Amino acid sequence: MKRMQVLGTGCAKCKKLTENAEAAVKELGVEATVEKVEDINQITSFGVMMTPALVVDGEVKAVGKVLTVDDIKKMLG
Repeated sequence: MKRMQVLGTGCAKCKKLTENAEAAVKELGVEATVEKVEDINQITSFGVMMTPALVVDGEVKAVGKVLTVDDIKKMLG
């Protein structure tokens, strides 16, 4: 099972990235959890200084942008 984390403090872009991540998981039918990380200390522990960011299985995949559903599907597929 994949573990996806959306790093962000709750802004509109962070919420959109979370929605897109959940949609990508649903469309692909893969087993994955999508977790929202809003704690600034946890966010910076990944070395991320700009949000939103997407982490897949502990690896930072994107920083400072809202990935589309298709972008996320490519990462998972």
